[in-house]
Amino acid sequence: MGSDTLGYERNGESSGERLDRHWNELLQELRLMQTGTQILFAFLLGIAFQAPFHSADDFTHGVYTGTLIAAALAVALFLAPVALHRLLYQQGMRDQLVNIAHRLTSAGMAFLIASMCGGVLIALDVVLPRGAALVVVGAVLVWFVVFWALIPAYVRHKG
Repeated sequence: MGSDTLGYERNGESSGERLDRHWNELLQELRLMQTGTQILFAFLLGIAFQAPFHSADDFTHGVYTGTLIAAALAVALFLAPVALHRLLYQQGMRDQLVNIAHRLTSAGMAFLIASMCGGVLIALDVVLPRGAALVVVGAVLVWFVVFWALIPAYVRHKG
């Protein structure tokens, strides 16, 4: 019984089969992340064209700018594995493709967290005092870190 670099064990799975499985698992994850991030990005683009946004303060415009850029970078990173696959198709580089795509996706997740927190801050800054909005966004950030980083790290350590 062999184990792969991610700790999975499969009876009789060849290296090529393992890479195919990793690629397919990654594509399934990317389908979800790409769609949600693109919807968020489209929503953020629309904010700038709303009349009330023009009268917002510099803080809101700064948060918006950072959030929009983070969302755009997340979209780019989530789409990059597709472009990479297209450029490396049938080049015998599947192992590098899976490894690089994994790293691009992880980086995209970091920008997605930033854009989610920025979007929450933009919305909450309208309905709550700014200090309260910042506290709530801090809690949202902690929530993401716990579920997307700390729990997986704990499971990996214990596993």
